[in-house]
Amino acid sequence: MNIIIIGAGEVGRHLATYLSREAHSITVIESNAQLASDLEQSLDARVICENGTSVSTLLEAGISECDLLLALTSDNTINVMAASVAKKLQAKKVIARVHPEVQREEWLFDYRSHFGIDHIFSSERLSAIELAKFIRNPESLVVEEIARGRIELQQVRVSEKSDAIGKNLVELKAPERTRIGSVTRGGESFIPTATDTIEVGDVVTIFGEPRKLRSLAARLQRGFVKDEELRVVIFGGGEYGFTLAQMLESWNCRVRIFEKDPNRAQELTDRLSNTTVINTDGTVLAELEEEQVGEADFFVATSGSDEDNVMTCLQANNLGTKNCLTLIHRADYAQAISGSGRHFGMLAAVSPREATRRDLEKFITSDKFHTVKKLGAGEVIETEVQSGCIVAEKMVGEVEWPVGCVLVARIHGMHASVPGPDDILEPGDVVYAMVTPKVRKKFLKLVR
Repeated sequence: MNIIIIGAGEVGRHLATYLSREAHSITVIESNAQLASDLEQSLDARVICENGTSVSTLLEAGISECDLLLALTSDNTINVMAASVAKKLQAKKVIARVHPEVQREEWLFDYRSHFGIDHIFSSERLSAIELAKFIRNPESLVVEEIARGRIELQQVRVSEKSDAIGKNLVELKAPERTRIGSVTRGGESFIPTATDTIEVGDVVTIFGEPRKLRSLAARLQRGFVKDEELRVVIFGGGEYGFTLAQMLESWNCRVRIFEKDPNRAQELTDRLSNTTVINTDGTVLAELEEEQVGEADFFVATSGSDEDNVMTCLQANNLGTKNCLTLIHRADYAQAISGSGRHFGMLAAVSPREATRRDLEKFITSDKFHTVKKLGAGEVIETEVQSGCIVAEKMVGEVEWPVGCVLVARIHGMHASVPGPDDILEPGDVVYAMVTPKVRKKFLKLVR
């Protein structure tokens, strides 16, 4: 693919390095002369030292032949403007990195449609999502978000205590607008029909709004909903910590943030409704002891310093914290800690660069659909309902979907949900389906 990247900072450089190894044609636009020079010497890519919002610069970079433009600077305005201009100049797909506040407002204002951008994201929010997965779903095998973060995918193992054992999908009576997308049993994976049953030891992939999935997952895993409040301590009240706290506030979590800057601590207090903000230096052992960090279920380090994050996790673990999670800005360090960190009490390390790369990877294709997640039974794909296609203006229940295919999510305008049988599929709707390799083409023929 012909890929243009605007911005050679932490995220842009990481993406450019990764994509250049994948035999893509990469052009990087960076306004900082030193960064541009360093990148040109270390990367097999074309580097242009200019302003990425300039029409002449974009034309020089070959925007009309561009398959994918990634605007990845740390400035909202530059990214949105560059992506919008690039789309007008015939770039096939354009993606903009934004501040998480912009993404939080996406359900109030459709930035993407207004500016003609295919996808917007924030590295802070993607990282917070990765950290939240371990807290909200500690027993799930896989947790992913789809449909702009409104629908969750979980893989859970059915326990011998579950009341779902021996029931088919109709008898299971799962919560409304949840879906079982696949089942793995004895090493074999399949997409179930309404008459297939659930058995002990099955690994089941479920889809739905996170709160509804919580009860379904607990039912499959243990046979009952365990409603214990989790005690979470967050070290660092920057954008990563703030975004994580916001995500956890709606869950059954008692959250505390340690932030040493008094002005930032007051700002967090004003903006968070169900989180205790403590103005203290979390790197000081005596402060951690005084705040009884050892009694927390999770200690999450989200400061801007990798060293401080690792050291505070080690201190929290020594004090008795059950699970420690850390943000690591260097992707190679994060990988090393994730591989051996359990020996030091660290459950996982999350890299913002890697979280961003994984999110954007699904767009690196010239197909008319995106592969969101590959699973044993097949894959979750995303595509748009086209005007005049077979399913357009029909109710989901009226369509004869091929065996080996199940709709798991739909975005209609600003609303995302697991589609019900009475929902009408309209042109422009974005649909997500779990499909086996054999029926993928049949499914795409229905919606395109």
